[in-house]
Amino acid sequence: MSNNKKEKKFTVVELFAGVGGFHLGLKESGWETIWANQWEPGKKEQHAFKCYVNHFSQKGSVNEDIAKVKNDIPEHDLLVGGFPCQDYSVAATNAKGIEGKKGVLWWEIYYVLKNRKPQFVLLENVDRLLRSPSKQRGRDFGLMLACLKILGYFVEWRMINAADYGFPQKRRRIFIFATRDKDLIKYLYGNKDMKDILLADGFFAQEFKVEMVDHGEMPPLSFDDLRSDEDLLSLSNDFEYHFHNAGVMINGNVFTNKVIATKEKQRTLGDILEPGPVDDIYYIPPKDIKNWRYCKGAKNEDRVTAKGFRYCYTEGAIPFPDKLNEPSRTMLTGEGNKRPNRITHVIKEPKNGKYRIITPVEAERLNGFPDNWTNTRMSQRWRYFCMGNALVVGLIERMGKRLKDIITKSRSASSHNKIHTYVQINKNVKHASELVGAR
Repeated sequence: MSNNKKEKKFTVVELFAGVGGFHLGLKESGWETIWANQWEPGKKEQHAFKCYVNHFSQKGSVNEDIAKVKNDIPEHDLLVGGFPCQDYSVAATNAKGIEGKKGVLWWEIYYVLKNRKPQFVLLENVDRLLRSPSKQRGRDFGLMLACLKILGYFVEWRMINAADYGFPQKRRRIFIFATRDKDLIKYLYGNKDMKDILLADGFFAQEFKVEMVDHGEMPPLSFDDLRSDEDLLSLSNDFEYHFHNAGVMINGNVFTNKVIATKEKQRTLGDILEPGPVDDIYYIPPKDIKNWRYCKGAKNEDRVTAKGFRYCYTEGAIPFPDKLNEPSRTMLTGEGNKRPNRITHVIKEPKNGKYRIITPVEAERLNGFPDNWTNTRMSQRWRYFCMGNALVVGLIERMGKRLKDIITKSRSASSHNKIHTYVQINKNVKHASELVGAR
C-alpha cells in the first residue's frame, strides 16, 4: 500500500530579513518561509529588500516598518531574525503598566511572540548583547530571558565564531534558541543536567561541539517568580549579571558557563578568492600603500583636539596585507572603502603581487552566499554594506537541519511513549470491547 500522507511543512516568519540569510539557510534544510519583513529606516532606496525579493517571492515579503505590519504576521512554527543590539530598557506607563523604548526592535519581537506563540524561535545578535549596557552589565539579555520565561519558553544561547566550525570568516555572533513545544522540551531537557545540555544534549551541542572552561561558580539566577510584563520593570531598574558565552534557561532557572569550541577543519581567506587578476577598480594605487600601512599599524602618539586638548592615542595593529592562510577578519558594513582605513580587507593578489581590496563576490563567499547574490542593481558600496550586516548562511543551514531532526525524534518519542503507556494501562484487557465498556 502506498503512503500518500504528505510530510508536514514547517513554516517560518523572518524578521529584519536583510538579503535573506536565514531564508536561504533554512530553505536548504527544508523549512518554508511564508512571511518576511525588511525595512531600512530613512532610506529611499530599499536595496536589501529588492535583493530579497529578487531571490524569493514577492508574496509574503513586506517592505514596511515592522511596528506598522506586525498584526499582519500569520501563524507560524519558527520565528527567526537578526535584530540590532539596542537599549532594551522598559519604563512605567501612566496606566501602571510597562512599555519598551519606542523603536527598539526587541519589543516588536516580544509582541509577535505573545500574539502568535510560535513553537520555536531562533535569533541572532552581536556578541556584546550579553554584556550590555556598559553601566548595567547583562541587563538587556536578562530582560530578554525574562520576557521569554513569561511566555513559557525554554532557552539556550551560544556565542559562535563561524571560523571555529569550518567557515572562512572570524564572525562571532550570539544565537538564541527558544521553544515552548512540550515534546521538544521533554526530549531535549527532560531530567538532564544543565552542564550536559550545554556540552552534549542541547540544541547547539550536537552541531557546534565545545568544551567547558572552569571559571568558578556564578551566583544562582532564576526568573521563576516572573509572571507578567509588570515584573520586568524591576529588572530594568536593578538587574545586573555576568552572562557567559553559553547558557540555558529551564523553567526560568539559568545556568551559564564559558565554553571553548572544538574546532573543525579550517577554511581560509585564500580559499574563497576569485581566480585573479580581478577588475582594475579593486586594486590600490602604489602611492597609497604607505597610508594604508599607517592606518593598519599600531599607534602610540600625541594628538590635539580642535579645542587644544592634548592626549595620547593608542591602538593595536591589524595585519597588512590580510593573511590568506587564516580565516578572514570580521566583515563590517564599511567593507570595500578604497580610501586608507582600518576596516577594509586588503590582500596581496597571489598571481600578480599587487595589493587590492576584496571583491563583492568574495565578500559574499565569506558569508556563504552564492556568487553575485547582491548583484541586483545596487551600488558596490551597498553590496559590501549588505554583507557587513549579513550572517553566515552555513551556520543557519546546520541549525535548521538540527531543529528538524530533533522535532522528528521528539514527535516519534512522544508517540512511542503514548502507545507504551496505553498498553501498560490496558495490559490486562483481553478484548477491544472491554475498553469500550470501561470508558
